[in-house]
Amino acid sequence: MDPAGAWDSASPWVSLWTNRFYVYVGLACGISLWICFQMVVRRRDKSSQERSVPKASQDLGTDGSISLQRKEVSVSGVKIFYGSQTGTAKGFAASLAEAVTSLGLPVAVVDLKDYDPDDHLVEEVTGKNVCAFVVATYTGGRPPHSAQWFYRWLEEAAGDFRFGKTYLKGMRYAVFGLGNSAYASHFNKVGKNVDKWLWTLGAHRVVARGEGDCDVANSTHGSIEADFRAWKARFLARLHTLEKGEKKPCAGSCKRGQCESSAEEEPFESTSEDESGAEDRPNPNPVVDVEDLGRIVSCAKREKREKEQPEEKSGLLRSSGKNGPGERRAMITPALREALTRQGYQLIGSHSGVKLCRWTKSMLRGRGGCYKHTFYGIESHRCMETTPSLACANKCVFCWRHHTNPVGTEWRWKMDQPEVILKEAIENHQSMIKQFKGVPGVKEERFEEGMMVKHCALSLVGEPIMYPEINRFLTLLHECKISSFLVTNAQFPVEIRNLKPVTQLYVSVDASTKDSLKKIDRPLFKDFWQRFLDSLKALAAKQQRTVYRLTLVKAWNVDELQAYAELVSLGNPDFIEVKFKVGSEWWTWIDYDRFQELVREYEHSGGSATFGAQDYMARTPPWAVFGARERGFDPKDTRYQRKNKSKDISGC
Repeated sequence: MDPAGAWDSASPWVSLWTNRFYVYVGLACGISLWICFQMVVRRRDKSSQERSVPKASQDLGTDGSISLQRKEVSVSGVKIFYGSQTGTAKGFAASLAEAVTSLGLPVAVVDLKDYDPDDHLVEEVTGKNVCAFVVATYTGGRPPHSAQWFYRWLEEAAGDFRFGKTYLKGMRYAVFGLGNSAYASHFNKVGKNVDKWLWTLGAHRVVARGEGDCDVANSTHGSIEADFRAWKARFLARLHTLEKGEKKPCAGSCKRGQCESSAEEEPFESTSEDESGAEDRPNPNPVVDVEDLGRIVSCAKREKREKEQPEEKSGLLRSSGKNGPGERRAMITPALREALTRQGYQLIGSHSGVKLCRWTKSMLRGRGGCYKHTFYGIESHRCMETTPSLACANKCVFCWRHHTNPVGTEWRWKMDQPEVILKEAIENHQSMIKQFKGVPGVKEERFEEGMMVKHCALSLVGEPIMYPEINRFLTLLHECKISSFLVTNAQFPVEIRNLKPVTQLYVSVDASTKDSLKKIDRPLFKDFWQRFLDSLKALAAKQQRTVYRLTLVKAWNVDELQAYAELVSLGNPDFIEVKFKVGSEWWTWIDYDRFQELVREYEHSGGSATFGAQDYMARTPPWAVFGARERGFDPKDTRYQRKNKSKDISGC
């Protein structure tokens, strides 16, 4: 055999042997890829098998029987709420109920006019029901008459920090709105708002909101009936999925634990109406805001001017108070008007407002009143909450109005006359009371009494004592036999000293040291601490009833007890909300008729006939004392002072 030929035939093997390292690497990579492929296939097969196994087979007991105890009920029934004006929404609700029944689920149809959200809406949080709302939008973007109470309650709850964003967490809902796109500015406004407010309170939307359009030219499906049928099909499909206990598939791109591909998890659509600027949010930082820079520029000049004038002569109104053309601007700007109106205020003139208190509504319906009912005998359903000045000299970190109100250290706006303010305040208050006629639970007797204002709480928002004509306003209240409860923030000592008698004067004591007051109240005055102390000294000189109203904020001012005690000694209030005992009995209530007699004597004497807090106090009824069982509102109790029950004060 030729050696050269043998070498040629063996050369591939020699080459392979020479490059054996690369061969080993290639084999190792191939084996690794094969192993990975087999693992993926096995996992996929296992997953497919698990999905194909019925739920019941997983619950088999040791004896082969199905364990019913482990089967979880995802949907126990459906509640369909409707608000209808012409009957269309009612018909849709009936149609939806029939379709739900075909799925074998219990269903209840509820007219919103007969539904009390105060008592029952929170029950849906722990229940297994799905709530469907079929609501129409009536003329002017208003809800139907039958849904007005529910709509107003939901709006106020969504904007009330006391309810919070988890109040309805656990409730599942869906909304179908009826409207007409020819009215573009408020098309389906009621449905949109109900959807938004439920979501704001923490409820879970199970299917995207449906919008029916009466305008066939613009209707998505050709008619409002077709719009409803399309939404109903989506709702039933989603209901069927929920009934089986299945969740909506996730597309894989999740954010904050929610599936971005799921329309049901998306927040409500935002509109310009819903958006609020950063200035509406409280900022605990004591750094001066940008909006105050213009004031700071002239701060030195103003301080010099104030030092040159004796304190007793430095009234809030620097000019004559007359509104010459172009001299002063209105306190309520268009943006502020929009913001406050959305919060439920009824605005008066250029700087005043009135709002219905939640306790007024509660007492109209035969329920309890606010603490002032127990403490002082105020009939909450006859109490008007108002202010002649929306402006304030503080920017408190806990302000529940989120700083939508203007700020200032002196009156620099147009000024409305007190007669006009009081007249419109009473008219607006009565108008809001009228809206409760026919609302479920409202007592007829309470409704009639509510139309006759007996008390005025000057504590709505802002600083009422800033209003230059506050004394005239108080006189008008008393002439109408309306008691006065005025709250001040202790930054205007001169005005406190000059204040005419009020039924009860409150001072907000938000902190007990200079540093904590600066952090909490964020006052605009440079000499805020001295003004604060002088205001408390001025309070001590008042002869009528005075109250310290403490606002304690955890980690801010609750540890300054000794300093608070010193401030109490300085102002010597009659009450720290309730601290007034005669012998063995509490005397915290007020003899309102006696107060009116005393204040008339004061006015007729030109201020020479003085009177003190003890001259018009009344014994606290036993049921209002701490530890007693509250028996409610006794119409036979003479302390409620119903002698002038039939008198109409609307002309005051």
